Formats: sequence, C-alpha cells, structure tokens
Amino acid sequence: MNRAVQAQHGIFRRGAVCLTALLLLAGGCGLEGYSNSWLYPEDIRSVYVEMFDTGGFRRGHEVTLTDAVCKRIEAQTPYKIISDRDQADSVLSGVLQTGNSVLTVDRYTGRPLEQESLIQVTFTWKNLRTGQVLINNETLITSAPYSAFLDQDYEYSAALAVNKAAQRIVERMETPW
Repeated sequence: MNRAVQAQHGIFRRGAVCLTALLLLAGGCGLEGYSNSWLYPEDIRSVYVEMFDTGGFRRGHEVTLTDAVCKRIEAQTPYKIISDRDQADSVLSGVLQTGNSVLTVDRYTGRPLEQESLIQVTFTWKNLRTGQVLINNETLITSAPYSAFLDQDYEYSAALAVNKAAQRIVERMETPW
C-alpha cells in the first residue's frame, strides 16, 4: 500500500473512533429512560395482603383475587407475603366490584352470542414503616369475554378477568420510571 492510502485509512479509523466515542457520550450508555436501579421500592421486604372487599352481590371473587395477588407477589417480586400485619413492612388492600355486559346478540332471537365479565378493583398500598402511601386508591378495570356457544359461563370469564387484575396490581407495585 502506498503512503496516501495508509494516511486515508488512518484518518478513517480516527474518525470512526471519535464518532463512536461521541455516540457513547451522547446517548448509548446514558439513554433517557434506562436505569440500573431497582424496579421495586428498596425499603420494603414484606407485604401483608388484606382480603379484598367486595362491593357487589357476587361473592367468592374477592378470595380468588387475594390468592392470585399473593401468588404473583411471591413469584414476580422480591417481596415476601406475611400473614401478621404487625410484622409486615407494607399493606395492600382494596375493593373489588364485578359486572357483566353483552357484546353481541343474535338479531333474530335476541339471545346473547358473546358477553363479558367486568372486574373493577380499587386498591391502596401503604408503607407501614414510614406511613407513606405508595399507591392511593388506584382503580383498574379488566374484562374477559365468554360465550354459551363455547360452553363458557360468567364464572369462567370472571376468573380470567380476576387473574388479569392481579397481574396489573402487581405490575403497579413497581417503582414508576
């Protein structure tokens, strides 16, 4: 290779190194929104989950929701479920309401073809050590469809909607970005 070509390669390499360094400094390692911090509040190690209350006439779904939330907390967070409120770092409580609606009907007979169960949960999460309310009366709504033609009923879809609600509650326990 002659000296002119070697000089061009040297300039190209130095330019590539400078461009790479500039990109790393400008954003690559310090991009907005990315963090190495913990996903959950670090001062909490345990949660006492109160039995969810129910605001409707359908009973039993509050037990299912409480159980699903406890299992998800144990499986997906660093927290432990504590059965004694006095020993827990935090408490999670809430109210569950159920309902249903008709999505589609047969236009000749008026018979529902597809319906859905609706679950509304309003919940609060409080740090018992500091008194800080981490989540204050947040409401979420989940739903799941069902159809008699598929041998599904309200209880089947309500169980699906309750599990979706439990998943969303535990997701909300993460520290906001």
